Amino acid sequence: MGRREARRIDRREAIIAVAHASFLEHGYAATTMSGIAATVGGSKATLWNYFPSKEALFEAVLDNATETYRAQLSTLLDTSIDPESTIRCFCTSFLEKVTTPEALSLQRLAQGEAGRFPEMGSAFYERGPRTTQTLLAGFISSAMDRGLLRRDDPLRAARALTSLCMSGCHQQLMLGRLTAPSSAMIIADANAATDLFLRAYAPMS
Repeated sequence: MGRREARRIDRREAIIAVAHASFLEHGYAATTMSGIAATVGGSKATLWNYFPSKEALFEAVLDNATETYRAQLSTLLDTSIDPESTIRCFCTSFLEKVTTPEALSLQRLAQGEAGRFPEMGSAFYERGPRTTQTLLAGFISSAMDRGLLRRDDPLRAARALTSLCMSGCHQQLMLGRLTAPSSAMIIADANAATDLFLRAYAPMS
């Protein structure tokens, strides 16, 4: 990689970092391309060379925030391991991710402003819930094919499992009834979600 390309990558990452902070602090509506350009330094025209719109910049922020976890999920959802162990690990990992301050802030942002900016809500859904559920559905489909889980719509099953995971301490966090989950809370919620899911999708005898 040449120096020019390295500088361009560094500049892009700096823009994303500033935008991330601005979206969380000021919200989607109040964040402007002009404000980001002023913070980063340089002209708005230069910023537009990297990102053609605020929506594209928000999508880049989401991609940056979820890239590592997507890679982690691809490794975690190993179809060669028995479903119970994998699902239990998934539930724990998923809860650890969605209960981080960053994840909670992004979800609050999306839920609070999606009504006025549906494109922002769609970007969050595609890169967050939908991606996670699609990867999980692939694993569930494989388990169903092997007769280890009851045959049903894999994507609906994935949505059910993520919903079960988020019904405990995550919901309390979103509503401000809890400031931070303990490890015991996350493990308890993960185990409860796993047990309920496995009972619901137990193979037909």
